[in-house]
Order: sequence, then C-alpha cells, then structure tokens
Amino acid sequence: MSAILESFDDISKSAPEPIYQQIKSTIQQRIASGDWTAGQKLPSENELVVALDVSRMTINRALRELTQEGLIKRVHGLGSFVAEAPRHASLIELQDIALEIEQHGKRHSSQVLVLDSVAAPVEIAAQMQLPPGRPVDHLRAIHFQDEIPIQLETRYVNPVVMPEFGQQDFTRVTATAYLLQQFKPDEMEHRVSAVMPDRTLRKLLSMPDGQPCLQLNRRTWSNDQVVTCVTLTYPGDRYELGARYATDEYQLR
Repeated sequence: MSAILESFDDISKSAPEPIYQQIKSTIQQRIASGDWTAGQKLPSENELVVALDVSRMTINRALRELTQEGLIKRVHGLGSFVAEAPRHASLIELQDIALEIEQHGKRHSSQVLVLDSVAAPVEIAAQMQLPPGRPVDHLRAIHFQDEIPIQLETRYVNPVVMPEFGQQDFTRVTATAYLLQQFKPDEMEHRVSAVMPDRTLRKLLSMPDGQPCLQLNRRTWSNDQVVTCVTLTYPGDRYELGARYATDEYQLR
C-alpha cells in the first residue's frame, strides 16, 4: 500500500462518525498540516474503494464535498489533486504562460493541435482588418501545468507582418514568447467573457460537465496593423483574470 493510502489506516466502520466524514477529515488534516501540498495527486476513487472496502458512493461524496469546499480539484480523466490558488492572468500585460508557470515552480508543456494557413473567415477577417478570405496563419494549442491542461490558445496571425510564424515549433517556444521577440505592440484590446464549454472543449481541458470557462479575447496592433488576434480559454476553477494599474491619469466618476 502506498504511503498516501496508509494515511487512511485509522478509518473505522465501527466509529460513530460516518465513513465519508472520516475520509474528509483525514484529507483535511493532511492538507492543513502541510503533509499534502498543492498539486499533489490523491488516490483514485477505485484505489480508495479497494483499500477501505467501502462503496464508491461513499468515496464520491467525500471527494465531492471537498471539491465544493475548495480543498481539492477534480480534473476529468486525470483524478483528484490538492487545490492551489487559481493562476492569475493579467489583462493589461502580454505574459508568456510558460514563464508564468515556471516562475511558480511548475512545469509547462504544450500540445499543438493545429498550425496551418487558412482563408480568414468573415469574423476573423473583420477582427484583423483584412479582406475576407485573405490567408492567415492559424494556431490552436493546449498549455499544460504539470500535465494538467490550463489554457486553450486559438490564434490567428497576419503572415504579411509575421511571415515566419507558421514555421515555428510551438512545443519549444510559446506563440506569445515568439511574437514578443519579433515586435513591440503599439496597442492592445482585451475582452473577457464567461462561456459554457461544449463537449470538445471540455475534453481538451479535462473539465467536468457544468463547469464554466473564462475566455480572454485579445487583439494586438503594430504600426496600425493587427498582427494577431487570439482567444485564450481557461477552466474557470484554475484561472482568474485581473489587472492592477496606477490611477494618476484617471478620475473617479
């Protein structure tokens, strides 16, 4: 039996406290003591069912209530983890998600789903201030923090301004890092919304049913041309978006 499963050795069916509550209390105590740290994976439901000889319903109730209390995160298809504070993304700065993750002592990786040239759809052409059908580079990639998907990036880039974009290996460098090496933005536009993911998006981000996403839509200009427009989609419980700025130039109204 693994060391983490041995933490449940004191659970007793003859105790007056319900089994699910004993399981909850054990996990709460281990987290509070620092024995189990943020991001640590917990035993699976199957492992706990076998080790404790209790029903799956009992295990599920304990884990579900701990999730509702914010102590653990359940990632669809991957398991349950000790919760950590939601990662914070800035609305007023261009941040490389790989650097951001690594600065928090975590490991970044990415999976490129699509990297090709497409005829700009009408909506994308309008956002990029281009004629409909004009070729644009299209990137769709998932970013992971310690194997957990944390962001879906859907990006369009003007190849006239960035002719080498489509030739990059975006498993080695993020699109944001590459673009920041190539130019300094003159202007940015941000729009934030909450969306309910469809089945495909839930699968890509390992999300359970009923959980919303945060979506950041950003356009970036250089020399009066839109260089890139990107949609960054985050699981709502793994990220938060915000900004902090000086107020000298602003008046309260």
